[in-house]
Amino acid sequence: MTRPTPDPDLTQLAFDELGRMSFAEHSLESVLQKVTDLAARVLPGDPVTSVTIVSQGRSSTVAASDPLARDLDLVQYAQGSGPCLQAATTGVLAELLDTGSDPRWGSFPQVAADRGCRGVFSFPLPPQELISGGLNVYARSPRPLDEETRRVAARFAAYAVVPVSNMYLYETAVERAEHLRSALDSRAVIDQAKGILMERHKWPADQAFSALAQLSMETNRKVRDIAEEFVTTGELPSA
Repeated sequence: MTRPTPDPDLTQLAFDELGRMSFAEHSLESVLQKVTDLAARVLPGDPVTSVTIVSQGRSSTVAASDPLARDLDLVQYAQGSGPCLQAATTGVLAELLDTGSDPRWGSFPQVAADRGCRGVFSFPLPPQELISGGLNVYARSPRPLDEETRRVAARFAAYAVVPVSNMYLYETAVERAEHLRSALDSRAVIDQAKGILMERHKWPADQAFSALAQLSMETNRKVRDIAEEFVTTGELPSA
């Protein structure tokens, strides 16, 4: 059960816990779950959270603590406006204190109200090259959010975006490194197969690669897989 008003002691403990979060202990999803758990502990409104990322003109939700948060993100993406998009693209906190009376953002406030969301805070992530984003806090309170809740929520989000942003960038860097490693492995086995063909048939490099590429098209298999089988067995697969 959420508290009727933010408790200063609980709030500070939550901030301290956010500051102690480490990459070694968490994934992006577990970071967001921790943020949500702490938000529910210190904020009124039974909040759920999500993270919006905007990259190359496309918006996506990379993590959400509850289907409601993801669904409300998608409503805003579909209509091209809403607090989560405004925060992510402008770098400024976007607030929707009462979905039942705010005329901004088209049909979104009414949709949110119909889904049981009474208020929204969308706090921008620290700006990064090529991407921008925001941490979205959806309050499911039966009452509009008051000024004290707004102040604490904004402060909470300011603390929370740091581990969320860092974890997102860390996981993105790891994913890129894995893709690079896979690409390098593919190149190595393809070069090895080319070398065998060049030695065996006295072919130039481009002819050896063309033979692998032609088999790839005829068998509907990746060039890397063709090359790996050839290196392992010494025989090219039949078309």
